[in-house]
Amino acid sequence: MMAKDVIFQLSLRSIRLHFLRSVLAALGIVIGVVAISSMGMMGANMTLSVTEELSSMGNVLVVQADTSGGGGGPGFIGGGGSSGTDDTTISDSNFGKIEKAADKYGTVYYLYSGRDKISIGSEEGRASIYGMDPDVMPDILPIADGAYPKSTSSVLIGPTLAERYGLTLGSRLTIGTEDTGEETVRVVGILEERGMSMDLNSDNAIITTEKWYTGVYGGEGEYDQVNVLLDDINDADTAKTAITDQLNRRETVVAVQDSSRMLESITSTLGTLTSFVMAIAGISLIVAAVSIFNVMMMSVTERIREIGILRSIGTQKGEIRRMFIYESVILGLVGAGIGAIVSLGMGYLIVMAMVGTTQYFFNPQSLVYIPMAMAVGIITCVVSGVYPAWRASNLDPIDALRAE
Repeated sequence: MMAKDVIFQLSLRSIRLHFLRSVLAALGIVIGVVAISSMGMMGANMTLSVTEELSSMGNVLVVQADTSGGGGGPGFIGGGGSSGTDDTTISDSNFGKIEKAADKYGTVYYLYSGRDKISIGSEEGRASIYGMDPDVMPDILPIADGAYPKSTSSVLIGPTLAERYGLTLGSRLTIGTEDTGEETVRVVGILEERGMSMDLNSDNAIITTEKWYTGVYGGEGEYDQVNVLLDDINDADTAKTAITDQLNRRETVVAVQDSSRMLESITSTLGTLTSFVMAIAGISLIVAAVSIFNVMMMSVTERIREIGILRSIGTQKGEIRRMFIYESVILGLVGAGIGAIVSLGMGYLIVMAMVGTTQYFFNPQSLVYIPMAMAVGIITCVVSGVYPAWRASNLDPIDALRAE
């Protein structure tokens, strides 16, 4: 229908007659669409990638003794021996209450934690040491090589610690000092890499059985923290409320940290950063809008006599306006279409270079920025053409015919 529209044909004719000028104007839209969509896709891929990496620790609740009354924090080992007290640890009876409140939401387990000196041959250093129920280890700690401890002198080690000291399956290491007592253990398993985590930073740690830990450092039944590994991250608030209602009825006994809050904070920050970068990229569309406005105003100036002839033969003001609006829409559609195609290639390269993976590139959350940028580009064109169209339609026909 539009192809038979004489006004539309006049718009196409004008674009063909000033082809180079029209191409340069459309090029501004292409650049703007590519900039906005590429930056948007980069931000979306970065957010999806980070969310995926952090989601493994986002479904954990960490329960520790409340120390707001002036206590310390969870006790750390300093050369052998736990400094945990009733004020900084969770008792076995309170663990039972936590388990009763949160067991239906996931796996509840206790943890002894601290740091101590380690010796491997002539090398010495310090490492985090955790004591756990050996029955819980397979549910919490996937291993890359070896097996889970079957004796008190067997331990698991993190991959970072293994690489740093060249430890392999069967390696022996000594924990403690001569003054406080030394204990030799054997490596039976090397854990998979977990990265940063709120509940258990195992990459640079030694995981022992609770029997070995309490036999060496004492504090049996006094846990440094209790973790809840949720089956569904959406149950975080419900489980947290159930624990605090169970233990903090009369006074604040425990503090519950929800790791999903940190995940929300990080993704929110990335979203804000993406919006800021897209806003900067949007400056190119402002430049394109100025260019199109200039093109349309030049077109009006050059075609004053033509407008006068059209008005004198009965062409309505609205039809004159449509003629110029059509031109801006055509430039917008062509520029946005080419920009969308270029965005796929350019965006892919930018995501690969900046994020390091294109795993999420074709995810709807990523690709949605292409039609979004196209819409912004087309709207920019139409808005830029409104005033020139209005000015053209309001020219006096007599004055227009007199124009040279």
